[in-house]
Amino acid sequence: MLTPLPDQFFRPSASAVAPLLLGHWLIRMTEEGPCGGPIVEVEAYLADDPACHAFNGETPRNRTMWGPPGQAYVYLIYGYHFCVNAVCCPQGTAEAVLIRAIEPSVGETLLQRNRPARTRGDLTNGPAKLCAAMRIDRRLDGTNLCDARSPLFIGTNPDIRRFQETHGPVVATTRVGISKAAELPLRFYLAGSLFVSQRTRKRSGTET
Repeated sequence: MLTPLPDQFFRPSASAVAPLLLGHWLIRMTEEGPCGGPIVEVEAYLADDPACHAFNGETPRNRTMWGPPGQAYVYLIYGYHFCVNAVCCPQGTAEAVLIRAIEPSVGETLLQRNRPARTRGDLTNGPAKLCAAMRIDRRLDGTNLCDARSPLFIGTNPDIRRFQETHGPVVATTRVGISKAAELPLRFYLAGSLFVSQRTRKRSGTET
């Protein structure tokens, strides 16, 4: 059993937490067993960021974003698709990291049954895709990602350095599908992974 990341991991700003999440494991516990895999693409959303759901204040929809850190913020988009985020910063500051893609490595048969895909590479390479495959919806909003007893948690990869080296480099680039603050380099992904949703051409300063 993987050990969940501690809530202290999520106390810094989402911009700092986001690249550090790459390679750790998003795990969904179900009656049919666990499913999930290592995170390979994320986006950070910040308190002073016009693209952040909490930019205009607290609402019933975004209440989870205000803390405490280490909770899952799950929201619905387009009336049909769900996205899952890890809440960051001390309670009262609303920031989060959107998990955009994982490598399907645990319970792959279950993932494929939940969301049939033509290819393995298309199974969890997007925020809505991974939520469908892992059966993540609004019922998991507010779940403690730091508790192994939770139906959804982020497990520590004990070999994180090696994973990032073999799947890297880490690319920092602009976020996907937004119009506000679209120029901010707050999307991070492992360039060596086959499960990244969208790639960018290599530019000076985009790799860390």
